[in-house]
Amino acid sequence: MRVFWFLLLTMVVVVAAVTLAVVGGGGSPVLQDVPAERLTDPLPATRPVGRADVEALRLPMSARGYRMVDVDEALDRLGAELAERDARIAELESALAGAQATAVNGPDLFKQPDQQPDQESGPYPGEEDQR
Repeated sequence: MRVFWFLLLTMVVVVAAVTLAVVGGGGSPVLQDVPAERLTDPLPATRPVGRADVEALRLPMSARGYRMVDVDEALDRLGAELAERDARIAELESALAGAQATAVNGPDLFKQPDQQPDQESGPYPGEEDQR
């Protein structure tokens, strides 16, 4: 019978303590709401992204890993930068190939204007054979 009264008294004390904690807490929350962590240093919008920018990029954590919005924004920006650089590289390579083709197939800049094409190995006009 003693155990019954002990358990009953313990249960009443616990219920009273929980009730006082909930009701007596008033309007102040027990735990403060923490604002969601946001990306503080995004990739620069005014200049191309460099290696140092990517190395310094730190994505904020959330309850289930990284925030998808921040990761998607960073990956979209890096993808756009890479596509832009690839297009620029292709443009420069085609310009270089065109310049090389012109240099190989173009006119010989070292020939005299009055020299005939069949006289390539002979002396220039006005020069005497020095043999």
